Amino acid sequence: MGMAVPAILDVAPWRDFPAAACGAIEALHERLGWDVWVVTQVVDDRQVVLHAHPPDVVRPGTWLPWADTFCRAMVAGEAPRAATVTAAVPAFAKRMAGPTARIAAYIGVPLVSPDGELFGTLCAWGFRARPRSAARDLPLVEAVARLLSTLIAAGITPGEPPEPATRA
Repeated sequence: MGMAVPAILDVAPWRDFPAAACGAIEALHERLGWDVWVVTQVVDDRQVVLHAHPPDVVRPGTWLPWADTFCRAMVAGEAPRAATVTAAVPAFAKRMAGPTARIAAYIGVPLVSPDGELFGTLCAWGFRARPRSAARDLPLVEAVARLLSTLIAAGITPGEPPEPATRA
């Protein structure tokens, strides 16, 4: 192949899954907005944040009981992948207590392991309701989630989840 051309280095492959996940959620944040983007892993009965952007809003290792999360309602088919007003979705409204009380809008997509099992989620929250047009963001979020799942399937592993820091 020869030498690398500087004009292509800005789109060279990320070195590993954490770099790819962080790059993806940073790009989604810049392009789509939403207040916080996270990549999570479901570990036993907990949903653990692996990566977040902006990084100062939620710390990696933060977790919630899986049963209490918006993502669980979405994965179970009790709630949609995109809700611009979470209070209008019964499965989300009943989970709006404690740390999730501030989530006024939600968009999330499952991350799938190579054997077709749930790995975790790619999701974002808005602390204010989002315009109805924000639901149009979903196909892009689904494509990015599928790419992250493809990396996992290709053996580019997320690594061990961070030590459970604090419960959200």
